[in-house]
Amino acid sequence: MVAAPASLDKLCINSIRMLAVDAVNKSNSGHPGLPMGCAPMGYALWDKFLRHNPKNPQWFNRDRFVLSAGHGCMLLYALLHLTGYDSVTIDDIKQFRQWGARTPGHPETFETPGVEVTAGPLGAGISNAVGLAIAETHLAAKFNKPDATIVDHFTYVIMGDGCNQEGVSSEACSLAGHLKLGKLIALYDDNQITIDGRTDVSFTEDVLKRYESYGWHVQHVQDGNTDVNAIEKAIEVAKSITDKPSIIKITTTIGYGSPNKSDTAGVHGAPLGAEEAALTRKQLDWNYEPFEVPEEAYSQYRQAIERGAELESNWNQILTNYRAKYPNESKEFERMLRGELPTNWDKGLPRYTSDDKGLATRKHSQICLGELGPNLPELIGGSADLTHSNYTDIKGESGSFQAQSPEKRYLHFGVREHAMAAILNGIAYHNSGLIPYGGTFLVFADYMRGSMRLSALSELGVIYVLTHDSIGVGEDGPTHQPIETIPSLRAMPNMLVFRPGDGNETSGAYKVAIENRKRPSSLCLSRQGMANQKNSSIEKVALGGYVLDDCEGAPELIFIGTGSELDLCVQAAKELQNEGYKIRVVSMPCVELFEEQSDSYKEQVLPSSIRKRIVVEAAESFGWHKFIGLDGDSVTMNSFGASAPGGTCMEKFGFTVENVINKAKKLLE
Repeated sequence: MVAAPASLDKLCINSIRMLAVDAVNKSNSGHPGLPMGCAPMGYALWDKFLRHNPKNPQWFNRDRFVLSAGHGCMLLYALLHLTGYDSVTIDDIKQFRQWGARTPGHPETFETPGVEVTAGPLGAGISNAVGLAIAETHLAAKFNKPDATIVDHFTYVIMGDGCNQEGVSSEACSLAGHLKLGKLIALYDDNQITIDGRTDVSFTEDVLKRYESYGWHVQHVQDGNTDVNAIEKAIEVAKSITDKPSIIKITTTIGYGSPNKSDTAGVHGAPLGAEEAALTRKQLDWNYEPFEVPEEAYSQYRQAIERGAELESNWNQILTNYRAKYPNESKEFERMLRGELPTNWDKGLPRYTSDDKGLATRKHSQICLGELGPNLPELIGGSADLTHSNYTDIKGESGSFQAQSPEKRYLHFGVREHAMAAILNGIAYHNSGLIPYGGTFLVFADYMRGSMRLSALSELGVIYVLTHDSIGVGEDGPTHQPIETIPSLRAMPNMLVFRPGDGNETSGAYKVAIENRKRPSSLCLSRQGMANQKNSSIEKVALGGYVLDDCEGAPELIFIGTGSELDLCVQAAKELQNEGYKIRVVSMPCVELFEEQSDSYKEQVLPSSIRKRIVVEAAESFGWHKFIGLDGDSVTMNSFGASAPGGTCMEKFGFTVENVINKAKKLLE
């Protein structure tokens, strides 16, 4: 690629800086400092290296760019606009941070084509990038042939001091080094400023030594403000390192060009203001009006349009040749890219009768994964060092995803729950049809909550396999017994929370979770066994709640049960019916799906005239009041658990048939 003259480089770089200054000033809100300091590295990367097509942001074989320091999003919006993405016009830049704009205050995939990850919380973006790199590496190993390379792209990241201080990035980057993800390249904006001031008030470690110990290739560019050639050379070197990820520390001045606010915390998260903006224009020799970009800069940046069209055209020809030589592989590859599930992918999901042996739902989950594995090649995932407790292995699969075996699809995340969730998001962000899942104990969802929230916000169909779902965990005690976790997950918009009550409902939960590619699912699974119910089914799980057992005529009382407590409801109802009471049992494996059913269906299941209702669930009662009202009751938790055998815990905290019956009789009488 022919290098641009130094004067043109300067013009292109300052175009980024001043678009950021003007947009933040106009909105009176935002973070101008990072884009002003990172403009040279952003320009060098996007103009000289990034393989992308501005007119087709979803072209599969594009390089992925992640702005992990998402508060500096005007850097990304400026680059998208300057290189010719239709999603970010100059009017969008002017509407920065305004209602309905495609330029929100942090990058969001669902708002702005060209944004690869929803990078808000610091550390999330670089951790997502590890997932993107895993997806590329896995697909390359799975589909590339010696004479046909159809998966071949880099993942680039710009991250800051804040990203490196957040623990999730340490977890994820440690794993990336272990996996030798050679196509992951991070540019570290070393500006030594955070909101509280200079980083040396809390952050004095040698970051590059840390990454070197992780197994990364490290470099340092001393002058990131003006030395574009040094940045380019460092990226070239990083691209040549194929056996380890790379980090380039690039020392910059935050707010570069501002005479009075650069190199201060004041430019981190506040507008420059009109007076300082005028001084910055003078300092940078910028003789243009607000939001004005010189034609020479546009001409240089928008060469990306022609380059991108040519890159995609060349790749399409490679894909055409691949179809001819490898028809079976190409069909699978292109089916995955379209997001289509294989025909009869769910044919192996097991079905049970009440005569079948009752198992823990974590064991039913393992059986489901074993049956799905051969029919669903896009399924990829693992566990945070709890494979033999979560039962997340895929029966019949040998080996796991390692540097020497990236074609494998079982991932050992290590004891890194937060990184696991962020990496699963990254795999989903890759938008290549892969279906990621990850397992840990339900109580450790608290470690993952930030990334789980981003799964829901960004409409990512990640499947969270969360076992040991109650005080039934037993001897490990209250630190490992989730009480409030399930209700808190149900409070998260766009998250499907399943607590299946037997084998059929576990199969049904997997069916719904896999079919929902724009909603994450939390499968809350038991350690202890439970009976298979006579009237449960895979299909009814999609309704969220349904009548499991009923009586003749209108019921006097309705039990609502989930998980292992569903059987308590069934047994209690049977005894009460023998005594002449009319009882209905409703299974509620997924509250969210039930709430989405028609009013008429919900009225059929829970008639408004039947106000005596009891919820039975070994969790906090929060959220159930909308179903039981003022006239109902619950057998739930209102305290932490205890260390004792699981059965003892269940008995002591009132999860017995006797206690459920007593509660019912109090309401009935």
